[in-house]
Amino acid sequence: MSIPDTDIRQAALLAMQGGTLLAAGDVAGAEASFQLALAHHPDDVVALSNLAWMRGQTGALQDAEAYYRRALAQSPDDVHLLQNLAALLMQCRRLAEAERIKRRVLALAPELFSAWSNLGVLLACAQRETEAESCYRRAIALDHGYANARYNLAYLLLRQGRLTEGWQMLEARPQPSAFADYFRFPRWQGEALAGKSLLICPEAGMGDMLLFCRYVPLLRQLGAAKVSVLCHPPLKALLQTLPGIDRVLAIGEAVPAEGWDYWVAVLSLPGLCGTTLETIPVPVPYLQAQPSAADAWAARLSPASQHTPLRVGLAWKGNPAFENDGERSLPSLDVLAPLGAVAGIQFLSLQKGAGEDEMSAALSLAGGAAALGDMADTAALIASLDLVISVDTAVAHLAGALGKPCWVLLPDYRADWRWMAGRSDSPWYPSMRLFRQPSLGGWAPLIAHLAGELERWQRSGD
Repeated sequence: MSIPDTDIRQAALLAMQGGTLLAAGDVAGAEASFQLALAHHPDDVVALSNLAWMRGQTGALQDAEAYYRRALAQSPDDVHLLQNLAALLMQCRRLAEAERIKRRVLALAPELFSAWSNLGVLLACAQRETEAESCYRRAIALDHGYANARYNLAYLLLRQGRLTEGWQMLEARPQPSAFADYFRFPRWQGEALAGKSLLICPEAGMGDMLLFCRYVPLLRQLGAAKVSVLCHPPLKALLQTLPGIDRVLAIGEAVPAEGWDYWVAVLSLPGLCGTTLETIPVPVPYLQAQPSAADAWAARLSPASQHTPLRVGLAWKGNPAFENDGERSLPSLDVLAPLGAVAGIQFLSLQKGAGEDEMSAALSLAGGAAALGDMADTAALIASLDLVISVDTAVAHLAGALGKPCWVLLPDYRADWRWMAGRSDSPWYPSMRLFRQPSLGGWAPLIAHLAGELERWQRSGD
């Protein structure tokens, strides 16, 4: 049965109105307009595609997929719709279906550089890195300045240990423009530092600052007269223990707009310093717990002796806002329950934020997190431990920077480039051991293996 032209025109007007409302942030109004459009014309592609996107944003992925497929039934060669559906299927880990759609996009638009980069991301997630690299390079060949492809290629190269080109490509990442707008002195681009002063500025999470603050002593060796750091507030007291640091400022404080010769984004430091696998600065530990705080924790815990248990700190969740947190974080503390069967171990919580209040009947925690304030407090507790077991979060970087033995639990799917590919150790942190999920994923087999390794470690006292 055909739809009257008046209904089709009314649906188009309502869909246009919905788009205007959505752009203005009126989600409820946009939803109502799109639904009214479909009441007039159930096959209106604009309304269907917008509702699909909106459902995807709220996590209603099945509804989003249904709307995308209805829209594509009317417009099967719409490259934008196809790419959105493929992205949704990737989010659902339906990689084979997503790959078929991405390759259809390229059959329709073989010169579309974004489509080549998007296919590269999928192949990298599937650990088909040679194919992924070819896709990224094809995208760059089509548009040499295409930042997304260069950024994606950086992650692949760095994960493989091909650091020189990786650092170059990493400069295509979204840049912290607020610093350039605020400071009245230039960004450091590798100029000679003799007699100069430098301010290191943060990017992303605290883990990156903990990883790359190790460059402060090297910058001093390169001739910098003064090196300061602007950091996340929980890091301020801790970073004051850095060798060679002159001043530590926290985000939110009154930061002078002048007073240094250069500023530099922290993720640019390895590339500007020409870091290779052989030249990673590794004077570990390069951070220290405050002696008074460490002594307080030592007094709070029972004195270590051959008759007292070994102390192991646990961190099982990262920041929920991180893009891959669903993969890197454990669903709950209960996942670590098999560790509770290992005799002679006292477990303490290092978990702050998400998961901090969790308890497990099978894994007893002897306190810890409730008494922790900033990362200097966490460092003081770690100083009193024998081992840290952590997912990929700032606690792992902190333990590594302190030179504390640390076992890091890594997901199989989209493990972070900082842990590189296929390694059980980290060139960044000599005291670290990496435990990776099996290729089929899932935490249960990894935790079972971890419990066996913990028992062997406890027996050996190593």
